[in-house]
Amino acid sequence: MDQKIISLAAEKTANKLQEFLQCLKDDELTGLLQKHAVKGKSSGALLKGIFKGSPCSEEAGALRRLKVYKCCIQLVESGDLHREVASEITGLLMLEVHSLPGSLLVELANGFVDVVREANLVNGKSLELLPIILTALATKKENLAYGKGELNGEEYKKQLINTLCSSRWDQKFIIQLTSVFRDVPLSIEELEFVIEKVLRLLPKLDLQEIPPLVYQLLLLSSKGSRTKVLEGIIAFFRQLDESHSEEQSGHDLLDLVTVPSGELRHVEGTIILHIVFAIKLDRDLGRELMKHLKAGQQGDANKTICPFSIALLLSVARIQRFEEQVFDLLKTSILKSFRDLQLLHSSKFLQNLVPQKSCISTMILEVVKNSVHSWDHVTQGLVELGFILMDSYGPKKILGGKTTEASLVPSKTPSQQACRLGANILLETFKIHEMIRKEIVEQVLNRVVSKTSSPISHFLDLLSNIITYAPLVLQSCSSKVTEAFDYLSFLPLHTVQGLLKAVQPLLKVSMSMRDSLILVLRKAMFANQLDARKSAVAGFLLLLKNFKILGSLSSSQCSQSIGATQVHVDVHSRYNSVANEAFCLEILDSLRRCLGQQADVRLMLYEGFYDVLRRNSQLANSIMHTLLIQLKQYYEPKQDLLPPLKLEACILAQGDQIFLQEPLAHLLCCIQHCLAWYRNKVMPSEEEEEEEEGFQQDLEDMLESITSRMIKSELEDFELDKSADFSQATSVGIKNNIYALLVMGVCEVLIEYNFNIGNFSKNKFEEVLSLFKCYSRLSDILKEKAGKGKSTMANKTVRSFLSMKFVSTLLVALFRDSSQGHEESLSVLRSSNEFMRYAVSVALQKVQQLEETGQVDGPDGQNLDRIFQNLCEITRVLLWRYTSIPTAVEESGKKEKGKTISLLCLEALQRIFHTVQQFFPSKTHQFLKALDITNEDEGGGDVTITQRATFQIRQFQRSLVNLLSSQDDDFNGKEALLLVTILSSLSKLLDPSSPQLIQMLSWTVKMCKENSLEDASFCKGLMNLLFSLHVLCKSPVSLLRDLSQDIHGQLGDLDQDIEVEKPNHFAMVNLRTAAPTVCLQVLSQAEKVLEDVDWLITKLKGYLGHETPSEEASQEVSLNQALEKAAILQLGTLLTAFHELVQTALPSGSCVDSLLRNLSKIYTILTALVKYYLQVCRSSGGIPTRMEKLVKLSGSHLTPQCYAFISYVQNIQNESLSFAGEKKKEKAAAVTTAMARVLRETKPIPNLIFAIEQYEKFLIHLSKKSKVNLMQYMKLSTSRDFRINGDILDTALQEQETDEENETGTATSEQRKDSQEPPKKKRKKK
Repeated sequence: MDQKIISLAAEKTANKLQEFLQCLKDDELTGLLQKHAVKGKSSGALLKGIFKGSPCSEEAGALRRLKVYKCCIQLVESGDLHREVASEITGLLMLEVHSLPGSLLVELANGFVDVVREANLVNGKSLELLPIILTALATKKENLAYGKGELNGEEYKKQLINTLCSSRWDQKFIIQLTSVFRDVPLSIEELEFVIEKVLRLLPKLDLQEIPPLVYQLLLLSSKGSRTKVLEGIIAFFRQLDESHSEEQSGHDLLDLVTVPSGELRHVEGTIILHIVFAIKLDRDLGRELMKHLKAGQQGDANKTICPFSIALLLSVARIQRFEEQVFDLLKTSILKSFRDLQLLHSSKFLQNLVPQKSCISTMILEVVKNSVHSWDHVTQGLVELGFILMDSYGPKKILGGKTTEASLVPSKTPSQQACRLGANILLETFKIHEMIRKEIVEQVLNRVVSKTSSPISHFLDLLSNIITYAPLVLQSCSSKVTEAFDYLSFLPLHTVQGLLKAVQPLLKVSMSMRDSLILVLRKAMFANQLDARKSAVAGFLLLLKNFKILGSLSSSQCSQSIGATQVHVDVHSRYNSVANEAFCLEILDSLRRCLGQQADVRLMLYEGFYDVLRRNSQLANSIMHTLLIQLKQYYEPKQDLLPPLKLEACILAQGDQIFLQEPLAHLLCCIQHCLAWYRNKVMPSEEEEEEEEGFQQDLEDMLESITSRMIKSELEDFELDKSADFSQATSVGIKNNIYALLVMGVCEVLIEYNFNIGNFSKNKFEEVLSLFKCYSRLSDILKEKAGKGKSTMANKTVRSFLSMKFVSTLLVALFRDSSQGHEESLSVLRSSNEFMRYAVSVALQKVQQLEETGQVDGPDGQNLDRIFQNLCEITRVLLWRYTSIPTAVEESGKKEKGKTISLLCLEALQRIFHTVQQFFPSKTHQFLKALDITNEDEGGGDVTITQRATFQIRQFQRSLVNLLSSQDDDFNGKEALLLVTILSSLSKLLDPSSPQLIQMLSWTVKMCKENSLEDASFCKGLMNLLFSLHVLCKSPVSLLRDLSQDIHGQLGDLDQDIEVEKPNHFAMVNLRTAAPTVCLQVLSQAEKVLEDVDWLITKLKGYLGHETPSEEASQEVSLNQALEKAAILQLGTLLTAFHELVQTALPSGSCVDSLLRNLSKIYTILTALVKYYLQVCRSSGGIPTRMEKLVKLSGSHLTPQCYAFISYVQNIQNESLSFAGEKKKEKAAAVTTAMARVLRETKPIPNLIFAIEQYEKFLIHLSKKSKVNLMQYMKLSTSRDFRINGDILDTALQEQETDEENETGTATSEQRKDSQEPPKKKRKKK
């Protein structure tokens, strides 16, 4: 039978075939087909024959075809056929679909829908036919029966797709069902419906099934709805990541984690690759991705920016077209995230409203961590992002050559945090990915070498961290490091020091690198440039410090920490130690040559020798001998000759110019410290080796002789006295200045030396006092001469040579040492008030230097641990001195020049509290514990920072209250301001949620309410403290309103006839302080509140434009309502504050200018709020009554008063102009100055008027949209019309004419006598 069908099909005409097929029953035909297909015989030829003999034009043929189709679909779906046979049958069925009539297509399509709905699919192979059936159906124009009505083919297809998407899909066939729609022409609505269906199914699939489904979705997106596809994929993986991290963070449920981390990351990586590949083929998909993520920034960024989307962006960055856009987007997102966090941290008002979300920096570092799972496509983007952040937001050079940040200071500003994030990205990427390490190191070194003009401390810190992590691994990059060494001679000194410090661990594991460095340094020592020679000295000193010789003392006192990795590769064997000794002695020999070079080079040596000695004690003999030989050149050996030092040998004359050749004081300082260290550390361990002490005895004898002869010497012996020339303009004056500074330095060094060796001997302390008198006389002469000459020297303080350790020892001895044995000797020093003040002023100078540079002069000057210990000791003494002897008691005695000791103590304390928070934030608790002498022995381990800070705060509060309650006529404003500044610093240590902060706020409010001092700087400090505390507890708008009422009451109204009642909320606001002090503070704080409100409104707009799932929608509505309410209440209270200020008769100047700018800003923000409600109205919302009240308030309490204030400002400007005009004959410059000031101060007026008009314009739009007449509250003012007042104009013109006649009358009569030409010219002009 089958052969007959095939043979008949081969004939030209199909008549016989049709007749034969009509004779067959349907069951026979389907049975025949089934038998052929299962056996794998020529079922294709049979099927072609059947189709040829069943034309669709005849009903019987069409029905036969339907039977055949149904039979074949069942066969293909059953899975009983070979793959080739099934594919052949499917292909033939596809070819014939378009010839089927519409009704049959409907029946076939419904069959498919029923199978899917009832989950009867076996292998889904037959689904390949469905898109062809749906496409064919869509082309049918005739009406087809649907239920009781009729639909054309396109509409029927739409209904079928709707039914198909509304039914439940079997999990096994989701991918195949999705691929069905790929080849079906879909309208935008149908496509969105399908995509939404597939996205809803994503969570139901196993992880491994997600990439192919996403691939199908991306193919579908080429038809449209790209944003929806990307949004859905990103949202799905964001939720998956969140749930995964929650599972992992719950330690008790670790065994129940549903998705292994590695598997999830591999799936995410595959999907990212799919999306990137799709973007390469479809540029629009990339554009939609960028548009979607940029739009997400405006609202809740956490919904679009997540670890998955960041990884996706970094992969997309590899496509050149999108590279710049991606990094710009990431940069702005990072900076915005940090700014938002900063804004939230500084405002309790915002913290209570907006929930804290995870920061983008943690997400990016999460991406770095995830990239270990074969995310090679992300790694390159991470490295680029890291360097972009470090380049864009690194420290910048500002005027004066200083940088904007020190590397020791913790990151505070958003830019600093972004730079730190860049460094962390690179460091973590370096740790994880071996392949990228070389590139990172190369790029860092390139920047270190090439960026000579800009600060590179952040790159040096990164390099140091990288090398500390893996010094052995970096040997592979040794060629790049060696190449960088070649540039050392051309780099700034601080860069060289940082670079050598960073690569120090490498030098210990790579001999070749060390040798190449030494070669470079040796060349640099003889370079023409001074900086190159200084760099060579710095490099050699660093090598000496870090290559220890066997037998050296332990490095527990090292000034630079050594990482664990370095300790393991340190040199321990006898052979290497011997080699190190030879190596170090060779370097020392090179350094000795530097002692004949410029003062700057010698200075570096003297400052570095002490550190070398401590780290490498076996070099003590060589170093001490070198110093002894150097000192002998300037030492006068004859004991009866004065002075003991040859100062003329210390200077160098080149023509008319005089230079310092030998920094003698630094040399003595170095000798003094090295001797002290040698005496304490080396001698106890070498008591048996007496012969080695020759240099020590010589040095001690010389220092003793210098001391005794310096005391005997008069200033005339140094050719220095009051009559000497100290001007900077002459060579003699410069020489005398150098001599004076050298003698003062020597005196200070000898003071420290004699105090240390004196062992509380009375004679020694008398010598110390004599040395100080010599120092003091010279210091007074220099100050006096500098003051007369009005030179820059008057403002410069001479750096003290006393070490910080000695300063702390001296202060303890002077103020806290109460032992009986020391009392007699110490009384010598205590008898001199000048000496005690000098000790405190040096402590202040040291703290000031630490605050500005992050280090101090002298030994251990860069060792922050030692500095911190000394700082604690100094603070404890100064705190005791200030609280024990109040300034009032001190001042009641004899009057002295300069500041009192107590005031110096207080100034030092203020700087110390600031410095500790700046450089030692992690040690704050330890610092406060060190100050708390009373509880020291009780071991209060549970005492918090807040409690310790509160104890100190109370002490200073008592001091301030006592100061304010004293009845003295001359109130010490400087002391009061210092106390307030200290209280501000300490208040930052309080926990914002603690009751102690509330107590401090109430105390500050009380102080402002009860004290009516007229000291402007103290008032400003107290107001700053009040506001800084207030914003940590709640919004300060009500406080601003009260202060504004006080200012209005004190300064009076614009209308002088109106008498304003004085509410007196705060006594601190009085006639002297109201303007400009308090007024500017209030306006500055109001500006910050306006920024907060502006941020809130921007947040609201973002939420409005962002679609959310229905379950989150209700939460978002309630959040939006809370934000709206808060913004309106803030603006309402601020309006009442501005209502007071705008009616106040403010003096011309900064207050008026600032108020006009703030008024413009509040109208701009009101306009932004109106625009927000316009959007709300468009999305079927209305405006709340609260908003209506706010508009009413602005119309009644602000706008009319604004126009009155503008008139007032213009009047006072005219008065100042006319006042200047009266004096114009005396001084023309006065008029110019007045004009310039008027122009500057009236510039904000047009901006304000424009802001008001913009506000009213959008109010009109909102009135139309909301059907609420908001303009009924706004009254138009005549000021805006800029009308010309005729009466005033006539008067002004008449006055002008009169003036002209008076001035030109005589000149005109003379001209008429001489010539008639000028009148003719005038007539022509007419």
